[in-house]
Amino acid sequence: MNHSQHPSADGLWQHLRLAPGALAGEAHSEGLADAAIVVRQGQIAWIGAGAALPAVYAGLPRFDAGGALVTPGLVDCHTHLVYGGQRANEFALRLAGASYEEISRAGGGIVSTVRATREASEDQLFESASARLQPLLAEGVCAIEIKSGYGLALEHERKQLRVARRLGQAHGLTVRTSFLGAHALPPEYAGRSGDYIDLVCRDMLPALAAEGLIDAVDVFCERIGFSLAETEQVFQAAQALGLPVKLHAEQLSDMGGAALAARYGALSCDHIEHLSAQGIAAMKQAGSVAVLLPGAYYALRDTHLPPIEALREAGVPMAVATDHNPGTSPCLSLLLMMNMACTLFRLTVPEALAGVTRHAARALGLQATHGALEAGRPANFVLWDLKEAAELAYWFGQRPMRCVVRQGRIAEGRP
Repeated sequence: MNHSQHPSADGLWQHLRLAPGALAGEAHSEGLADAAIVVRQGQIAWIGAGAALPAVYAGLPRFDAGGALVTPGLVDCHTHLVYGGQRANEFALRLAGASYEEISRAGGGIVSTVRATREASEDQLFESASARLQPLLAEGVCAIEIKSGYGLALEHERKQLRVARRLGQAHGLTVRTSFLGAHALPPEYAGRSGDYIDLVCRDMLPALAAEGLIDAVDVFCERIGFSLAETEQVFQAAQALGLPVKLHAEQLSDMGGAALAARYGALSCDHIEHLSAQGIAAMKQAGSVAVLLPGAYYALRDTHLPPIEALREAGVPMAVATDHNPGTSPCLSLLLMMNMACTLFRLTVPEALAGVTRHAARALGLQATHGALEAGRPANFVLWDLKEAAELAYWFGQRPMRCVVRQGRIAEGRP
């Protein structure tokens, strides 16, 4: 069903239990036992205690939530959802002892997905990405970031970004695109990374920005990716076009990428297992979000934990995302990532919930419209058949979603 065919959520939603921290501007609120939400023309018109409902709304059509827990719509702020093929064979190779870097240098890794993505048509990519998107939507995801970076040539990067835009339109979903042309060196540029970065900055980035396909610019800054100097070249090109930046930073080693990204006011630095104290200080000053990706940490059997306590002490906001990609995080459950962020990284439940709502929205520059509930924002919220918010991170493998209101429509389930 096309999103426009889903029933409108306009009306009075009653008997809701508001999750702690759900209200905008009240990150540490304790929640609300009997809340109501008024939706009009797809937006939240009023939210508060049911007993305080203004009389003007009393005659609206009613949805009785029956005491369901309600949270803001979830936000998956780091994915590579659009690609061809899969890489289960590499999973087997890693189990047999090969490292991610060894697989990469042998022609596997990102480059193998590039081949499959280049061979796929736009419609084929749309169909496969739509299928992968479904379980995320069924868990309450209302906004998602989708990166390019598996085309590594103008026509194929364009194809990926066009599919990302189509996914948003077809599913009534807020999609933020990130241009990740500097993801890996394409085979035809082997040994010529400087020439390829020139191509990214002079040709690909301006052309795709002019077509309205880019919301932010990302780089894979790493020994098997691109150097600090090459990363800065891409950031300068993005800045000249007025585009915000973000970075795959400090995943496999400390390259100093987070501090560089912070100098350019990065929306986020992602992975950050090897983040230094200097990087944390720079991110705090810049207001950059630390995006934690426990799926990749788990899949790569990493043992170097991100510096959670230091980020916490510095007050750097921490988001949590799936990092869905075919090589290192073939995960399609943001709720599972909440659980892993708690069990593997020792996040608290409130931190994990903020990590997939308000902080994830901020990592995409969507903090004014997503990740929290407030009058005047688009109606994006989820009803859960749960007694308490801790259960969102506690269960894994369960789908406790009862109903998703996405962009003002009842998009999944029913009240």
